[in-house]
Amino acid sequence: MDEHDGIEEISVRVGSSASTGGSDSRWVDGTELDAELPSYPVLDEIEGRQGYGSLRRRLLKRPKRVDSFDGEAMEIAGAHGHNSKDQTCWQTITLAFQTLGVVYGDLGTSPLYVFADVFSKVPIKSEVDILGALSLVMYTIALLPLAKYIFVVLKANDNGEGGTFALYSLICRYANVNTLPNRQAADEHISNFRLKLPTPEFERALHIKESLESRSSLKTFLLLLVLMGTSMIIGDGILTPAMSVTSAVSGLNGEIQGFGTSAVVIVSIMILVGLFSIQQFGTGKVGFMFSPVLALWFFSLGSIGLYNLVKHDISVLRAFNPAYIYLFFKRNSKDAWSALGGCVLCITGAEAMFADLGHFSVRAIQIAFTCVVFPCLLLAYMGQAAYLMKYPNSAERIFYDSVPDALFWPVFVIATLAAMIASQAMISATFSCVKQSMALGCFPRLKIIHTSRRQMGRIYIPVMNWFLMIMCIAVVAIFQSTTDIANAYGIAEVGVMIVSTTLVTLVMLLIWQTNLLLVLCFPLVFGSVELIYLSAALFKTKEGGWLPLAFAICFLSVMYTWNYGSVLKYQSEVKGKISTDFMLELGSTLGTVRVPGIGLLYNELVQGIPSIFGQFLLGLPAIHSTVVFVCIKYVPVPVVPQEERFLFRRVCPKDYHMFRCVARYGYKDVQKEDHHAFEQLLVESLVKFLRREAQDLALEMNLNELEFDSVSVRSRDSGAPGGDGNDDLRIPLMRDRILGEADTVTSEEAGTVTSEEAVSALPSSDVSLDEDPSLEYELSALREAMDSGFTYMLAHGEVRAKKNSFFLKKLVINYFYAFLRRNCRAGAANMRVPHLNVIRVGMTYMV
Repeated sequence: MDEHDGIEEISVRVGSSASTGGSDSRWVDGTELDAELPSYPVLDEIEGRQGYGSLRRRLLKRPKRVDSFDGEAMEIAGAHGHNSKDQTCWQTITLAFQTLGVVYGDLGTSPLYVFADVFSKVPIKSEVDILGALSLVMYTIALLPLAKYIFVVLKANDNGEGGTFALYSLICRYANVNTLPNRQAADEHISNFRLKLPTPEFERALHIKESLESRSSLKTFLLLLVLMGTSMIIGDGILTPAMSVTSAVSGLNGEIQGFGTSAVVIVSIMILVGLFSIQQFGTGKVGFMFSPVLALWFFSLGSIGLYNLVKHDISVLRAFNPAYIYLFFKRNSKDAWSALGGCVLCITGAEAMFADLGHFSVRAIQIAFTCVVFPCLLLAYMGQAAYLMKYPNSAERIFYDSVPDALFWPVFVIATLAAMIASQAMISATFSCVKQSMALGCFPRLKIIHTSRRQMGRIYIPVMNWFLMIMCIAVVAIFQSTTDIANAYGIAEVGVMIVSTTLVTLVMLLIWQTNLLLVLCFPLVFGSVELIYLSAALFKTKEGGWLPLAFAICFLSVMYTWNYGSVLKYQSEVKGKISTDFMLELGSTLGTVRVPGIGLLYNELVQGIPSIFGQFLLGLPAIHSTVVFVCIKYVPVPVVPQEERFLFRRVCPKDYHMFRCVARYGYKDVQKEDHHAFEQLLVESLVKFLRREAQDLALEMNLNELEFDSVSVRSRDSGAPGGDGNDDLRIPLMRDRILGEADTVTSEEAGTVTSEEAVSALPSSDVSLDEDPSLEYELSALREAMDSGFTYMLAHGEVRAKKNSFFLKKLVINYFYAFLRRNCRAGAANMRVPHLNVIRVGMTYMV
């Protein structure tokens, strides 16, 4: 308790010393200002060094420097576009074939249950019912998957990545709408971050950007929209396996004597248990068979559909006339409206075309859909409609009844495999969504296992896997029929589509700056159709539609609570950070003993000294000779190149040997390196930073030498002791800046990185880096510290609401958020920190 009181006293001192006029730290474009610094820093001349005379204090105007945080980003030349999807024709065709097994599994299995669900609501009494339902299905597929996703949504990708989070990250880059205020100007130098703003309609886009950034309510609404879409996708991960597997197994009902509903449920549960049990092995080992199986499945759909079309009634081609949709609604009215909930099942899985874009390319997905998936699905539905024209009583199990008797068992096997593959795709998509939610700070930390060394997108999350399995088994056991599951299935799918429509519309306004008339047409056409389908699906809320809504509310509550608590915790750390002035008062020993070794203090601050460091100074008898404040930060880009991973900045003068390191990851990145690899990469980047810092100081010295030479009336070589004393204002003082300038300059001004071209342009009088005793001493000290080993200093933080907080905030923070923090994966395990080298200290954050 005394230690907590002590740290509170430090925080109070910080509040008074780091601010100006008693004000708190200010945020500028997502980054905070650490300490107020004078425009003309004071330099100390070290007495007795190189014989340059007694201790003096001089003022020297510092030229504008590039922030040292830009160092790693500037270093990579030509790194932009490394995710380019430029491919040859054969490569594109190969990718298009592979998409059949990953992208179109769910969409391809919809003929198993669409007409069965539609005609459970609308009894077949005339051919208008069949033609109207077929016309509805055909135009739904043509309008949403083909027109919307293939021609518009796929273009709204984030450096080749698709999905709800890709759209959100794209918007976050153009407008600072992320609720966690840790954005830095240096992030814009990441290869994938660079933006190309179009020129037309720029004022409108700028106005939208300013509105999003200035209104917290719009930021919250946008975040809730993304979280709702993600919750719906997780709901799809529960309903897709249940729906697909049950539909495939139901083909045995009626084919085998005595195989009733109970048997369908038992076999479906057995298949689901096996499906989720093999997730731990990953999909890589069986991935090669996915595409051939789905290709055979689509070939079967097209062939059987064409066979039924020619054999039974080719006149169903009249359904291309949309007038039959009007006649269908005129004849059935309310029942037709209810049947829309079943018709929407024909586009389940369409969102996967965009969500799985990162593994393929836009052209490959477009070719596969237009050349294979779309025509085969049309033939399948037309063949079923033709069969129903002759056998209208077969609507309940139309798919298997329309299959020729000789082909039943081969088609049943292929259908079951296709259903499992479709389920596999949605399960993997759920894992990816959860992982991206964790990167965004919107989901509690969970254990992630990477099942492929080549493809970082293939992951396995044990907790989510067993949760999905239990929920799928519960759904199958409770509902027992595909009709009731379908009522729940449609709401989840259409909900995701509406979220995508809203986000793509914002992308068109903010980023593409499309003509306003075309922008309005997109939500009016597609959004209206989706809202109609949603209303029809919501009409079945009491008959199973409540299930996805319950899932969405549950996951939305968890995700938003975690994000809300994380933002409050970060803001609390910003307010309680320790000022540089206080550190300068402690001196280079930090008020304790410095022992050899490197201390890595993990924190979430991208700037400033975290208050937890004061706890370590109070509680430890000694502190390491080199201290690095490590911040693991996710930026709104898919992947951060390894060369641009670490950003360094010096904290306090050189003799403190303290640095800040920001390790940046994209939302698709994987922290695969163990702690040894991480330590090695960190030290290599730190050495690179020190060398380039010295290069920058040498460059600055020579530029100032040239400036002084141009105005000096004396020869540069006439620097004899005595004279008029101007030598102390010129050569000795600037040479001292190379050797010990940072002794009195604060961390935020020291250590600039310049380009290699600028360094190569130095005059021949430049001091060689090998001869710089300051750099060599610091590198030697770093090597000695590295030999002594690394120690990880972590905070065991507890977040509590302030006493004067309102009741709902206390309930959410003190109980719900605290419960999630206690039961999620520990930070040390999530960051692959060795437990033998960990020092923890307790910390209470009052938010």
